[in-house]
Amino acid sequence: MAFALATLAAFANALSVVFQRIGVQNAPSRMTIGLGLFREAFRHLIWFAGLALILVGFLLQAGALRFGQLSSVQPIVTTELLFLVLILGVWFRYPLTWREWAGAAAAAGGLAAFLVVAAPGGGTVVPTLRSWTVTVVVVGLIVVATAALGFTGPRWFRAAMFGASGAVMFALSAALTKQFTNLISGGWGNVVTNWDPYALLATGLIGLLLIQSSLHAGPITASQATLTIVDPVASVAIGIWLFGDRLRTGGWRLPVEIVAIGIVVAGVIFLSRSPLVAGAKDESPTGDKLVRQPSRRVASVLD
Repeated sequence: MAFALATLAAFANALSVVFQRIGVQNAPSRMTIGLGLFREAFRHLIWFAGLALILVGFLLQAGALRFGQLSSVQPIVTTELLFLVLILGVWFRYPLTWREWAGAAAAAGGLAAFLVVAAPGGGTVVPTLRSWTVTVVVVGLIVVATAALGFTGPRWFRAAMFGASGAVMFALSAALTKQFTNLISGGWGNVVTNWDPYALLATGLIGLLLIQSSLHAGPITASQATLTIVDPVASVAIGIWLFGDRLRTGGWRLPVEIVAIGIVVAGVIFLSRSPLVAGAKDESPTGDKLVRQPSRRVASVLD
């Protein structure tokens, strides 16, 4: 159940990325972060459709976290890049070449191998306030540092830094989502009197702002690849620290897991460098053509 819900969440997130990118594609390059970028997005109904899909993805993710561990659910949720390729190929009717198939196979196969070998378990520990405080402080420092770096350097570096910052924030948001699902079992009165839901709302909004800036700051090669790699790594670390998630690493398992992770990283990087994916997300003339022409039938309904 957890794996199925996480997979559906990944698909919803991928579709939301496409809709959001269409919504901000005409924004001036100076609008890297802040309210100006959102004011431009608010002019397009298709951006709100992407926002609605984020909510759908969140609900599916919450259901997955209710039944599974953070360290197993979040790596699946972040495979949205694979679904992005399928959406561009099937819905927007772009031909998928060997590059897309090879990258997708490597990323999916490596992730499957890691989950089978690591066999994540545990995740039943109730985090203490001290554990949450340490987590929030560490995550906050990482987010501030990487976001600050996002204002410097070339476009690919800025996109990577905003992507990393948003990835770490979304990992914390996923942990708070799991905590939220545990609170619901005690009734809604228990939910509104705890700090967790409000922290979840804040981290979600900050993460959305950072990822939106990453999408606008540079190419998919840097932004989406960084997000896809950093989010599951941060989620596994947070899951082990907060909820007592366990990964089987004894004997031959650890070397195999390292190789599997390497295959996933290679597949994601290879896939993100595909002209199809990069063109659909980049702001170059080629990218604008890839996004605008197929999106006319979508925008005609939603915009």
